[in-house]
Amino acid sequence: MDRSSAGISGKYARSGNNDNQPNGHAASRRGRYRQATVRQWDNAPRTPPGRKKFYHSAAAGPSQYLLRRSVNPVQNFHALTKQEIMAGLVSKSDRFGHRYDGRDHGLYASSIKKYTSASKRPLNRGEQSQLMRLLQNFTATRSWNWRSLTTTLHSFTSAGVFTPHRPIDERVQHTQAALLSTLLDAIIFKCNQKPEASDIGAQGIANQLWAMAKLMDNGQELTPGLNEAVAVLLPHVNAQKDQFIPQHIANLLWAMAKLVDNGQEHTPGLNEAVAALLPLVNAQEDQFNAQGIANLLWAMAKLADNEQKQTPRLNEAVVALLPHVSAQKDQFIIQHITNLLWAMAKLVDNGQEQTPELNEAVAALLPLVNTQKNQLNAQGIANLLWAMAKLVDNGQEQTPELNEAVAALLPLVNAQKNQLNAQGIANLLWAMAKLVDNGLKPTPGLKEAVAALLPLLKAQKNRLNPQGIANLLWAMAKLLYNGVQQTPGFKEAVAALLPHVNAQKDQFIPQHIANLLWAMAKLVDSGQERTPEFKEAVAALLPRVNAQKNQFNAQEIANLLWAMAKLIDSGQERTPELKEAVAALLPRVNAQKNQFNAQEIANLLWAMAKLVDNGQEWTPGLKEAVAALLPHVNTQKNQFNAQEIAKLLWAMAKLVDNGHEQTPGLKEAVAALLPHVNTQKKQFNAQGIANLLWTMAKLVDNGHEQTPGLKEAVAALLPHVNAQKDQFSAQGIAILLWAMAKLGELLELNVITSTFESLVYRISENPQFSQQEISMSLWGVMVCCARLALDSNANKNNLFEKHMDDLFTRLENTSPDNEEEQSNMIMAASWLGRACPFVRHYRTTISKNQADFRDQLQSSIPSLRIEEEKSLNSLPPVDLLLPDHNMVIEVQEPCHYVGGDFKTRNGSTLLKIALLQKSGFEVIEIPANQLLNKDLMKPYIDQIKIRIGIPPQGHDSVSLKRGWTDAAYVTAEEHLQEQTNPAKRKKTNIQ
Repeated sequence: MDRSSAGISGKYARSGNNDNQPNGHAASRRGRYRQATVRQWDNAPRTPPGRKKFYHSAAAGPSQYLLRRSVNPVQNFHALTKQEIMAGLVSKSDRFGHRYDGRDHGLYASSIKKYTSASKRPLNRGEQSQLMRLLQNFTATRSWNWRSLTTTLHSFTSAGVFTPHRPIDERVQHTQAALLSTLLDAIIFKCNQKPEASDIGAQGIANQLWAMAKLMDNGQELTPGLNEAVAVLLPHVNAQKDQFIPQHIANLLWAMAKLVDNGQEHTPGLNEAVAALLPLVNAQEDQFNAQGIANLLWAMAKLADNEQKQTPRLNEAVVALLPHVSAQKDQFIIQHITNLLWAMAKLVDNGQEQTPELNEAVAALLPLVNTQKNQLNAQGIANLLWAMAKLVDNGQEQTPELNEAVAALLPLVNAQKNQLNAQGIANLLWAMAKLVDNGLKPTPGLKEAVAALLPLLKAQKNRLNPQGIANLLWAMAKLLYNGVQQTPGFKEAVAALLPHVNAQKDQFIPQHIANLLWAMAKLVDSGQERTPEFKEAVAALLPRVNAQKNQFNAQEIANLLWAMAKLIDSGQERTPELKEAVAALLPRVNAQKNQFNAQEIANLLWAMAKLVDNGQEWTPGLKEAVAALLPHVNTQKNQFNAQEIAKLLWAMAKLVDNGHEQTPGLKEAVAALLPHVNTQKKQFNAQGIANLLWTMAKLVDNGHEQTPGLKEAVAALLPHVNAQKDQFSAQGIAILLWAMAKLGELLELNVITSTFESLVYRISENPQFSQQEISMSLWGVMVCCARLALDSNANKNNLFEKHMDDLFTRLENTSPDNEEEQSNMIMAASWLGRACPFVRHYRTTISKNQADFRDQLQSSIPSLRIEEEKSLNSLPPVDLLLPDHNMVIEVQEPCHYVGGDFKTRNGSTLLKIALLQKSGFEVIEIPANQLLNKDLMKPYIDQIKIRIGIPPQGHDSVSLKRGWTDAAYVTAEEHLQEQTNPAKRKKTNIQ
């Protein structure tokens, strides 16, 4: 009797064409058929002494005759499905009853497997249907021995007898279920027998678990019967662990990885079986062949990816195998190379350290990709690019070998695009986006590969699972952000995916939700139109944020808040759902504050600043979130790159500008970052420079002190304005002109004029300035003109007034309707002597210092006519006007000075003084800190008396004249010194 196919052969059972899917989902089962051959069993009888003897027929009937013949691959399949074969098997089973050991049934199953093996493919739908008519009477019983059960289950599984075909044929499905049920029942019975009554062997355990894993991998459901069969087999792995040869170890770990990958729970039994096998990998490391090494590393990567903890034993097994990758590199076929690179990428992604051995293994495999590239199928291409992207994303250096491997694969994407399934397309686009995001240049080859894939999305959109949808939209957002052009095909692909976000909203896990909202925010930021479908997708996701708020990790919280801030900043309405999503996430910031890295801290503070700037209320949750993050700016200050430094300082300035108190925590965070502006000054791009100078202007405008760190940061940035003058956008130019003007006397006049000269010509060259940018530029140029006018030693530059006139005309043509822009036009019209169509109604406030000084002045000069908060020539109101003397008195509070130092006037103050002087008024400035009591007020009142022609009593008046270059005010103490030092009095009194 021919028994050459009764078990697994000396070659390892291959992991199949679907064993290396990056995201744990099997691809189409209809690719190239990978067949595991069967190893010979010992033909000697295995009836132990004392057991009942099993009998077989003495003569060969028709069924035995057929089974002894070799199967010719071109032989008509009907020869294997003749009714007399099954009749013979049934007859023998009935004849011997409970003494029948199932050997002939096993041989018949082997003949089916031999047929498919010779054909190099599993049974097709027609052959399976034809066979099922015969197998309706094929029943396994508990009397069968272990070998017959193993051979039957393995052979039928390998041949594709149990593989479901779509659409489902109910007759076939019923027969499959019945046959499988009898096999599993018998296996369960055998496994539950006492050891002395059992004939279970190590090879059978390995073969059966391999077959059960393959059943599930081929589409069979994890039924209670299959689940129980796995459960009763697993303890035997531990019991017989010392009997397993290398092939068994590889097949068993592969099987357990496949079972888990297809839904098997990590039961204690499974964990114990894995734990029992891992030390054997280490012990027998030098006995595994190339396929065994590939299957083992693939299995360990799968187990690690499916919540199997990376225990010391698993790590040791990985470490033991890695050197053998390099040693046996020339023995690996392309499938092994693919599985190995995928496995190493997965292991690293799940925390495996990138040791020298791992790096050497990767380096050994990469050149083989190029040499064997023409043997790759579509799935292999997708998995390899996915693996390389994952490795790079986890710190793998982009070596020439890696770049060559990527370059070798990209043309194959286009060539095999029609063979890709939905998952393959998603993995490829994700991989290309990741590679580009980590520094790979968008080469023509990469752009062509992307362009080849995009049209396929429309055709396969209904086959995408939730992870595929999330990965695809993330990938397209990343590709756009990194310079891939937004073609019509790109827009169509996005449009095709968006409805599926809504349709599958309940299937998204927290990571998907975070990635999707991040992607949509990035798409909008890169020019994606906010279509109705786009809005519906966002609206569908926002309630999921609240529902799953406790499951988001630190990175996802940061990405979500960033995304919502970006969407709002791009025009997204602040719906109740969006507000609820933000409110749900803010407490999580505090809860996970210690988990955020430098980039996430920067993004979170930026997001909160943007939310507040767009109308978000200062809720307790928001305040607590900001307060929780600020100390981490200081602790991680050395980890921030240039872009993050600019983003953080901008955020803090925005928060302060929108009402956040300048707390000690905020001041410490600013102080910690400012020195890094100087050290990283060469790393800032044009936008970063503009934002940083805006930030510093805003901080001091809101009362931040003029610290040495701030002055050094400003000084470090200014030379780079001129160096990068051609790189600034219209917005950047407007921001720079505004910020430098706002900093007032903190910047030297010659620095201001030279920098303005290098920028203003760009305004006239660029007609694309927005209304706001024109207004900001106009204000900045006015302040520059004011500074020149107030400095008697400065060379007056008519060029700036010409630019002022041009900007006034451009702003007038836009018909501004907000108060700030109208106010700028009124001031410019006053300066230029032009008519202005607006009349501004100003809100006025009277400070206590102003009121006290007015009362004291009026008391000292009862006949003096004083008007308060008077608007002159439609300009902002003055504090006190002496109309009979054409004199203005300005009580300068801290807000009129840079950082409130009562010395360095800011741009707004300088512009107001220059405008009043240009209108013919004499301006007297009195710092508010000199009006704290009557004794301090008296010298100033006496000086005013002199100015209006009333002799003061005594000789204790002070000078109120202040030149542009003389930044020192005369304090009460200096006044006393003048009375005893005539030289000083001569310098400070009005000449």
